[in-house]
Amino acid sequence: MVRPALTGKSKVEKNEVKLLTSCPACQQGLARYRQDTGLQTDYIVVELANSLLGKDWQQSFVNKTKQGGIERVLL
Repeated sequence: MVRPALTGKSKVEKNEVKLLTSCPACQQGLARYRQDTGLQTDYIVVELANSLLGKDWQQSFVNKTKQGGIERVLL
């Protein structure tokens, strides 16, 4: 159950709350309860990449990797 102090409700609606984690086990465990809680979860690094690099950062990374190899992307 989501703490009502966050939203005033017992279940999150319309992605009002997003919980960020760096733990794969936590991410997987929390995802199991998404239907019951309405809580959206994501990795901290993904949220940072979305914020700093834009929503299409994953596709951009793949394209750069295909064009110049992984060494060029990492440098």
